[in-house]
Amino acid sequence: MAKMHVKKGDKVVVLSGKDKGKEGQILRAMPSEGKVMVEGVAIVKKAVRPNAQNQQGGFLEHEAAIDASNVMLVCPKCGKPTRVGHDVDDKGNKVRVCKKCGAKF
Repeated sequence: MAKMHVKKGDKVVVLSGKDKGKEGQILRAMPSEGKVMVEGVAIVKKAVRPNAQNQQGGFLEHEAAIDASNVMLVCPKCGKPTRVGHDVDDKGNKVRVCKKCGAKF
């Protein structure tokens, strides 16, 4: 899966799983794996031994990757979850288009 409908920094809503309905920004996109990491979604705990950076040790919580097909882009203009279309602007650049309101972003 080389191409994805979302990219880093996009605001998305989760469509399925334990965090269904949550919104957040994409922290990292992994097109080769078809996965994304979303802020505040799929939180996992990891046991960490004490070391120089973390004197205390214990459990750290961080986001895990989820499949890109389980998120939908939220349009920056209308604020609704939408499918993504593509169009060519005046300069010949390919831009993404909101399927609901037609806004280009």
